[in-house]
Amino acid sequence: MTNKYKGVGAEEISREIGEIKLMGSHEIYRKILSFLDLTSLNSTDNESSIRSIVDKVNSFPFIFPDLNHVAGICVFPRFVPTIKQSLEIEDVNIVSVAGSFPSSQTFIENKIDECKRVLDKGADEIDIVISLGEFMAGNYTVVEDEIRAIKDTIGCTHLKVILETGILDKPEIIYSASILAMQAGADFIKTSTGKASISATPVAAWVMCNAIKDFFASSNKEVGFKPAGGISTKKDALLYYSIVETVLGKSWLIPDLFRIGASRLANNLLNAIEGREANYF
Repeated sequence: MTNKYKGVGAEEISREIGEIKLMGSHEIYRKILSFLDLTSLNSTDNESSIRSIVDKVNSFPFIFPDLNHVAGICVFPRFVPTIKQSLEIEDVNIVSVAGSFPSSQTFIENKIDECKRVLDKGADEIDIVISLGEFMAGNYTVVEDEIRAIKDTIGCTHLKVILETGILDKPEIIYSASILAMQAGADFIKTSTGKASISATPVAAWVMCNAIKDFFASSNKEVGFKPAGGISTKKDALLYYSIVETVLGKSWLIPDLFRIGASRLANNLLNAIEGREANYF
């Protein structure tokens, strides 16, 4: 597939993005809330802190009966059983990072085993990171084979592949990584781990959504998009929502095809929707 971004700079893409008119409303913020993967990936996480998040998700429909719940809860592998045991809302997905997150620097056998373990423990979706060093060294077959091996192992379980786009700093490189991940079996492509110095950016989102659009045109496979890392304000969320709507269309604006990985954003959206300091999460 021809790389449509070869020779195209970030400035040119930024100008296109700048032409998007951001029209926020309570209804749109309500939709965005339902696209969130509530995320806790901290070195200080423990069973009590994760159970507290689950308890809030379980109580959410009773406290905010007019709002849709979040799409998922994203945690480290060892907390998957904690969520599985205590989550009462059937439509909230248990999302686990795996495969030696966030560095992806271990043996492929270990990555496959970890993905299989979290699947066996009850994960509905798995987020992995591409082997960034191999990709940057031009060892594309190694990267593609690794993603395919993991996808073959977990079968129909949704696989989100994180590109770490803050390090893949050129639009053409982000586009190539997006296409590679989708060809290898990714059900979603995701911007960032949130652990690098640069996380999600509008330019990366624009390029990745265009890659998804091109891949769909050639394969008829719908692949989801997940920006993550540093997205905390309603304006941030509205921009990524608008990029997806502009490039991929309204049909992509559903939790099965669009997620936002965030920890602080949920409260800011709730405050905007409720018109008060809700700060529930």
